[in-house]
Amino acid sequence: MAAMFSRKPAYAASAPAPEASGDLRARLMAAVSNPYIAASGAACLFMVTLAGLVLVTGDPKAGAPIIRVELTKIGATKNAPDGWKEALADEGEHEAPFKPDTFDLSAKPIVDSPVEASISFPGETAPGEEAPGMVHAAGGALPQAPIAGLAGPGPGGASLPIIAANGRTAAEAYARPFTATGRPKVSVVIGGLGLNPQTTRAAIETLPPEITLSFAPYAEGLQGWIDLARANGHEVLLETPMEPADYPANDPGPYTLIAGNRPEDTVRKLEWLMSRATGYFGLSNYLGARFIDSDAAMNTFNAALKARGLAFVDDGLAARRGGSIPRASADRVIDDELSASAIDAQLRALETGASARGQSMGSGFAYPVTINQVRTWANGLTARGIQLAPASALTRR
Repeated sequence: MAAMFSRKPAYAASAPAPEASGDLRARLMAAVSNPYIAASGAACLFMVTLAGLVLVTGDPKAGAPIIRVELTKIGATKNAPDGWKEALADEGEHEAPFKPDTFDLSAKPIVDSPVEASISFPGETAPGEEAPGMVHAAGGALPQAPIAGLAGPGPGGASLPIIAANGRTAAEAYARPFTATGRPKVSVVIGGLGLNPQTTRAAIETLPPEITLSFAPYAEGLQGWIDLARANGHEVLLETPMEPADYPANDPGPYTLIAGNRPEDTVRKLEWLMSRATGYFGLSNYLGARFIDSDAAMNTFNAALKARGLAFVDDGLAARRGGSIPRASADRVIDDELSASAIDAQLRALETGASARGQSMGSGFAYPVTINQVRTWANGLTARGIQLAPASALTRR
């Protein structure tokens, strides 16, 4: 052992002779002067330095793939209120506690400027003038919401629909009154309202009051828009974002009802959505092919609506589903093809269906062309022997 530790280092024993050392230096200088070798050496030095910096300061997960997506491109999160992230639960096995994050309802609608918002349609006169075929609210304003006895505490202190002590429900109290004349009935629901101030105001103020209006839950000034709609005689639905077949590529927003959620998670999301405003007689669907296809998910949904005294009106996706709540399904979407002529053809088909079956319902979105064509079409319905009816008049258990 003593002999081992007394040895000189191996590199000392193999040191080159003076002549060999000079020759080595000459070869090194020649190598350094070669541009290819010099560049390779510099690159190696850079990589070694970079690796050292990563080891000292880098993120241990920095090598994992990263995808960055703008939040404004993920469904309706652009219009979602502050705090929606915290209110969502992880859908995994170890789910985080749900944190309700409600906020005060806006007192009035949001408009682009202090001047009253308006929208021009083909052949329409200037704002303030009487447009040809203008439809004015008939039968006066509907009662302002909330109606006493129909609202109870909800998440964060916000109100939720409840069944009154005398058994009266929101589906009954907030529906537009209707008296059948014996003629075939046609209903139209216009959805997607509240997101665009101009088209929302145009729908509220220029469509017949029998047209049912459906509002997006993420809309700013939602309560104000609903109040304005009811003041113009329209009954109102609140849209419910539901999981579509291509979710999450197609994301309806932060409070989307997911088919695979636990029932309590679905109810919590529903309660947040329903607490956004008051004055609606029921819910409508926004997308939802996968959610509606799930028996368990729809059983939870129907039970929650029954407990709240609400109706459900869908765009046709749930036409084969029943339930113990007031229900109606659209026979056709009138603006799948977005042109005036195509919409007119769908509206005529609604009349044909009503004449054959006694009633028919169409669903559309708040596109300017849709609003314009529905308004023009509705003006001549009575002369054609058809009665325009609110969607609530077509609901049944």
